[in-house]
Amino acid sequence: MLPSGSPPTASTRPRLPAGIWALGLVSMLMDISSEMIHALLPVYLVGALGASTLAVGVIEGIAEATAAITKVFSGALSDWLGRRKLLAAIGYGLAAFTKPVFPLADTVGWVVAARFVDRIGKGIRGAPRDALIADLAPPGLRGAAFGLRQSLDTTGAFLGPLVAIGLMALTGGDIRLVFWVAVLPAFGAFALISLAVHDVPRPGAERVRAPLSRAELARLPAAYWWVVGISAVFTVARFSEAFLVLRAQELGVALAWIPAVLVVMNVVYSLSSYPVGVLADRMHRGSLLGLGFAMLVAADLALALVDGLPGLAIGVALWGLHMGMTQGLLAALVADAAPAELRGTAFGVFNLAGGLALLVASVVAGGLWDAFGSRATFLCGAAFAALALVGLAWRWPDSARG
Repeated sequence: MLPSGSPPTASTRPRLPAGIWALGLVSMLMDISSEMIHALLPVYLVGALGASTLAVGVIEGIAEATAAITKVFSGALSDWLGRRKLLAAIGYGLAAFTKPVFPLADTVGWVVAARFVDRIGKGIRGAPRDALIADLAPPGLRGAAFGLRQSLDTTGAFLGPLVAIGLMALTGGDIRLVFWVAVLPAFGAFALISLAVHDVPRPGAERVRAPLSRAELARLPAAYWWVVGISAVFTVARFSEAFLVLRAQELGVALAWIPAVLVVMNVVYSLSSYPVGVLADRMHRGSLLGLGFAMLVAADLALALVDGLPGLAIGVALWGLHMGMTQGLLAALVADAAPAELRGTAFGVFNLAGGLALLVASVVAGGLWDAFGSRATFLCGAAFAALALVGLAWRWPDSARG
């Protein structure tokens, strides 16, 4: 059962440990690198390499699904080994060493290969890192811990496009140079996690012999599986942010300013993640999650029905707000529900379900865009988000109230 989340008093409330701050900074540096590339990659694929929007959707969906599938095995392995930091560092290192492939690629095939390997790195690090945050977080502060990590991660996600905008303006649109500069913060992230993050000793923890066995998975409670299910339905509505970039291009935004789309989204995402995490430790989590689902409905409707740049600006800002209100909170709910010795496995299965849903969402979004235009893509997203909201209101378990 999920705990109520009742906070300790102000005088006794512990502080978030340095390890959580370090993991947040590692995420920030890697996101600066990744978003410098991702802010321009859809345009590079379509404009320079001749890919279709359907191809962009397939590439993005396969990339994220690859990461999600890898998370299952890395999370289970971290439970079996009892060493989460090692796997997280391997994942960040693999992503860092893959980054130089992007500026060297001259065909769609090379870009697909680079994205594939990069996302394997993300998959290896994701579940062990999230499980390590849950291990490090003091009781009653899991919402704040995941909110802080998400906020710092997303700070990198808007700093990356800002750097890309500046470099594009200074170099006359040299995308490959932007990709080369993105290599530097990736290696900074790898160095920081290698030196500043450590595992939490768990001398009395039960050893997990086969984390993905039926017997071990059966130990995950019903409240956990409910979070996985509602999150998967919601993720079908949340296709890749690449389509926000393509919407900006469709509206005639200049190439050098297209990364501003991700800047706006991630500024809102970053500013909202930590406050929502703090609130999640103090109030009814279902209300916050439902409001986040409603923000995605509003974002999709704005992108589909409000013409021109005002619709784009409103939709992108609301998209960032919905991310800030849902992603850290869902992670905190997983951490609350899963037994400590199975947290890596729990996060892996959770991310697998989300990744497969994102694959479906991105492919469908790309197909709808090619066949019927951008409006159909965003209206379909609004419909699935509304369905998830109805399911949340109908089946929010009493054990998750807090």
